[in-house]
Amino acid sequence: MNKGQTDVNRIIKMFFGFFMVLVYLGMAVMMAVNFFDWSNAPLWRAVRWLFAIMFAAYGIYRGYREIKGEHTYGMRRYDDETD
Repeated sequence: MNKGQTDVNRIIKMFFGFFMVLVYLGMAVMMAVNFFDWSNAPLWRAVRWLFAIMFAAYGIYRGYREIKGEHTYGMRRYDDETD
């Protein structure tokens, strides 16, 4: 556990991490089903699917990192052995 990091902080980080995974995967689904009613022109359809794939890929990647416990949120990762 990081120095000065309480169990409450860890739970909040974990909750926020999984919440954001749901947001990214939700955005991927909304882009895939054209929830925002973008034009069906070939260019916009390609852009919409590109966004859907990007949101899904990042949501899966972030979910993997949450399960592995690698969420640092821009802070340096501390080892238990360091001072």
